Order: sequence, then structure tokens, then C-alpha cells
Amino acid sequence: MTSALSTHGLTKTYGDAPALEPIDLTVAAGERVVLLGHNGSGKTTMLRLVAGLLEPSGGSAEVLGYPVGSMEARAATSYLGDQPVFYDDLSVWEHLEYIAKLHGHDDWEDHATDLLETVGLFERRDDLPMTFSRGLRQKAAIALAFIRPFEILLVDEPFVGLDRTGRDALLDLFQRVHADGAALVVATHELTTVGAAQRLVALRDGGLVYDGGPEGADVDALVAR
Repeated sequence: MTSALSTHGLTKTYGDAPALEPIDLTVAAGERVVLLGHNGSGKTTMLRLVAGLLEPSGGSAEVLGYPVGSMEARAATSYLGDQPVFYDDLSVWEHLEYIAKLHGHDDWEDHATDLLETVGLFERRDDLPMTFSRGLRQKAAIALAFIRPFEILLVDEPFVGLDRTGRDALLDLFQRVHADGAALVVATHELTTVGAAQRLVALRDGGLVYDGGPEGADVDALVAR
């Protein structure tokens, strides 16, 4: 079976400074992975590389066997970054319509309504997300990440700025897409999702320092500088 994600010696440097040491990693279809590490450990770089948003300095990566950045890989990948970006003149609902139709999801309204009710934004659906607080922008970004079909979801520090309701809603959505067979890679320096992870992968200073089950892992040490 083709893996959801595979990297082969994937690396990124900025000048002489390595942001990510060569990484070999395979994520199986439907696997739920938590990517741990302190701020600056290389988590965001890793996710942006496999999302096709950064060019690697070396090595390669594939999504469902397709090179990252290709149309096929982009179609299979949804990316929820830690700094949501929105169009200035589109409402939340218009954003959802645009993203859904861009990915061929024409029967999207009921799904959009469910997502907005889950994250607590249905009453704000006609508002511009650019006017929202940090937490509300994150909730809008969550809805956008889940409105489209995908085979793998990449999530970078999803809980920053979220209240308890938002955190619970996001964890519920993780459970839903995992039950539907999607692979998840959630990068965080918090420990909220560790209990539900099938696998922990930890980075420190750009290098891979742990890859295994959560049982018996010293999680505090893995996220410490």
C-alpha cells in the first residue's frame, strides 16, 4: 500500500544554518502522528516542506507517491498553519465556498454549516475573518482546512490562541477525519494530543531524536530545549 507521506533525506538549510537535518520518515495511510519539539526545533519547516510550501535543500518527499508540490500531492493534502491567511474582502462563508469549489466539492453547504457550528462560528459566517481576534481567526482557519477533501492533514501548532471550546472542537474534528481514514500529522510543543496519538516523532534542533509509540516516552524531555 502506498504510504500517505514519505521523506528521503529531506533537509533544509538557510545559508550555512541547518533548519532541518536529513530526515527519513514514512507515515502510513490513516496513521495519527504527533510531531513534538520545542519552538525552533524544525517542526514548522518540516510541515511546510511536505506541504509543498518550501523548496527542500536536499532529499525528497512524496504524498501518496506523488512528489510534494505536484498537483496530485496538493489535492491530497490539507495544511493548517499556525498563522492563518485570509482574503481581505471575503466573509467566512465565502472563504468556505471558494475553498470547497476549488477542490471540486460542490455539495458543500451542509458540511460548512456543520463545521461552523462545531467551532462556534456559525453566527459569524457573514463576517470578515480579517476583523477577528486571534482565536476566532484560528477557528475560521480550522473550518477552511476541513471543508475540502484530503488524504493527509498537516497541522502546525493548532491550539495557539484557542479557548477550551475551540480545543475540544478541533480534537473532535481530528477524531472524525481519522475515523474516515485520513492520516494526520499534528506538530505541537503542547501535550494535548499526545494521548490520542498512535505515534510520536520528535525533533530537536532540526534533527530526529525520537520515533515510536507514546507509551513510555519521556514527553517532557522531548519538548524541552
